[in-house]
Order: sequence, then C-alpha cells, then structure tokens
Amino acid sequence: MTDPALSALLDERRPTRSDARRNFDALIEAGRDAFAEHGVDASLEDIARRAGVGIATLYRNFPTRDLLVEAVYLDEVAGVASFAEDLGDLPPFDALAAWLRRFADYVSRKRVLLDGLNRDSELLQTCREVMYQSGEPLLRRAQSAGLVRADIGIDDAVRLVAGVASVAFPSPEQRERVVDMALDGLRAR
Repeated sequence: MTDPALSALLDERRPTRSDARRNFDALIEAGRDAFAEHGVDASLEDIARRAGVGIATLYRNFPTRDLLVEAVYLDEVAGVASFAEDLGDLPPFDALAAWLRRFADYVSRKRVLLDGLNRDSELLQTCREVMYQSGEPLLRRAQSAGLVRADIGIDDAVRLVAGVASVAFPSPEQRERVVDMALDGLRAR
C-alpha cells in the first residue's frame, strides 16, 4: 500500500493472531463477492458461509454491516494503490494504462460499496487521496516520456476512466474496448 494512513486503517481492524487474520481476510473476500452479486444488503449469513466461518466469527470481526462494507472498500482501494507499485518495469504508457485498467475494474465494482458508505466521510477522502497519489507518478512518467498529453492531470485521467467504467455494459469485453478507447484519448499526438 502506498499510504501509511490507509494501511493503518485496515491493519488496526485486522486481528493479530494468524488464524483470526485468515478469517478476517476470508470475510473481506467473501463480502466483496457477495456485495458484487447482491449489493450491500447481501446476507451476512451467506458471507460467513462463503468465508467458511460461523456468523459469530463474522460479528466478532465486523459488529455491523457498515464495518464490513468499509473494510471491503478499504481493501479494494489498497489493492489498486499497491498495484501501481508493481508496474515500474513496464514501459511508461503501458504502466499507466495497466493501472487505469485496474482502476476501471475497481470502479465497475465500487458503486455497490459506495451505497453503503457515508460519502462525506474522512475515509472516502483519504481513499481518494491514496488513489490519486498512487496513479500520479505513473502519469508523470508517461508525460515525461512524451507519450501522454501534457495538459492533463491525474484527476482528469481518473475521471475519464471512472466515467467510462461506471456505465452499465452488456459485457466485460465491451467495457474493456471502451476503456481502451478512453486510454487512447490520453496519448500525446
């Protein structure tokens, strides 16, 4: 993760015992899948079952649905932010495009999670900052190489891709094609 504040937010919630940590992580993964399929009102019993734990374990880790939704959201943002760190070996435009594609994938799933979060919360502000801080160096690197328009900032690139990715598409393939067209619009001419 690129931001210590975001890392601390998730780690302060994660248990220290290894078996409890595995359960916590399994609940986040099961929550992500269930929320993607059924929205933030997905059955908590179903989430516990998917994670291979009892409902008491779910409530011990996440006393409220809101806390589970928040943890899933934090984990999603952390995944996108840390992905940026793995792209240093790619050519500049390819690295930026890979991160923006990963961001588009996140955007296509996050709408469900946002329904369960307070949009004015400090958590969302922190997550937005972390997201921008993780993508900014990739954009600057591609701009320095003369591959991306010099007149755009990370906010422009993120909003372009978020706008495209948040539209309902009949298939993931069509969403990917349209995201690719948006990425072409970032190229320097």
